[in-house]
Amino acid sequence: MLYQTIDILGTVAFTISGVLVAMEKRLDLFGVLIIAFVTAIGGGTLRDLLIGNTPVVWMRDLTYVVTIFIAVVFAIIFVKQLKYLRKSLFLFDTIGIGLYTMIGVEKGLEADLLPIMCIFLGTMTACFGGVIRDMLCNEIPIIFRRKEIYATTCIVGGASYFLFVELPIKEGYAYIAAIVVVITLRLLAVKYDIRLPSVYEKEP
Repeated sequence: MLYQTIDILGTVAFTISGVLVAMEKRLDLFGVLIIAFVTAIGGGTLRDLLIGNTPVVWMRDLTYVVTIFIAVVFAIIFVKQLKYLRKSLFLFDTIGIGLYTMIGVEKGLEADLLPIMCIFLGTMTACFGGVIRDMLCNEIPIIFRRKEIYATTCIVGGASYFLFVELPIKEGYAYIAAIVVVITLRLLAVKYDIRLPSVYEKEP
């Protein structure tokens, strides 16, 4: 029940972030809806298609579709107020990528994939909705920029899960601990402006 609640909150947060980006680009109502939708479920859809888990989860459970529609309407109505709540949205987004990383890892384990492939699926689940959103909005996806560490936290968090399960820790606690690792790393990275090393001699 807790995971499902945070899952829905994460869906809401990703949907609202999609709406905000779409409205900044001044897209029409259909465009706003599409951007919000792919931001919320893009990563999970791609993951399910890769592992053959079809029909994908949002096609089997209308809870996600209904949640997205309600969040879109809410975000459009309160768009001015939401612009002042970016820190709150950032927190929900951070919680969301922590949970979605582990959802992807779990889906990989269910498909009997190697740990490294599970980590890849977890990172994709958490990040690729944003990648699709940014590409559709003609932006360089944030995970490919040095502005902040994003995908790296998912990779480290997913890897930490496999380390935790090797310790005398119950699997459920290892799952939660890995989520906390993702959340904590991203919060620290943003707070202290931690970035990956640059491959360029001069920064723009």
